Amino acid sequence: MFGFFSSASSFFYFFSNICFVVFIIAAADAETTTPSPAPAPCSLASNTSCDECLQNVACLWCSLNKQCIDYPVKNILPPSSVCPLNDARWGVCWVNFQILIITMSVLAGVIIIAILVCCFCCCKCERIGSSREDAQVERQTRARKARQKARKTEIQMRHDEIRHKYGITKENPYARMNDH
Repeated sequence: MFGFFSSASSFFYFFSNICFVVFIIAAADAETTTPSPAPAPCSLASNTSCDECLQNVACLWCSLNKQCIDYPVKNILPPSSVCPLNDARWGVCWVNFQILIITMSVLAGVIIIAILVCCFCCCKCERIGSSREDAQVERQTRARKARQKARKTEIQMRHDEIRHKYGITKENPYARMNDH
């Protein structure tokens, strides 16, 4: 299930290390960038190129009419009246919003499924472990009861031998003893 990983824990260890490395690289990249001057209005970059428009993160490039417009921050996604999703570019020129939405949805689905599978596997392993423990406790209880029964039988035999030795055996164990 986890490919060349021997267990789920080694997979999660590998995954956490990868996330840590990506975080460190991103943090180092963020520290090395120098602040840029105040960005120009997006409308000034219209009829230029996508790269020039997207230098300002507040801008949205519409490849349909080659316009650089302010990103509509009131909406999560730009409405189709501003620019169709398959023609809208933001951040980088080679990814349109439609592909970005599909990719992010697939990644979110894969992550959710992976989490659910891991939870299921952990619960299943826990149940198997507890059933093993239950079986072991049951075996120990049976062995303890068998030893206890053997000890009880042995003690009873010793008591019967002592009673026989001193002649106090009786047919009815509940009858009164006579003083002979």
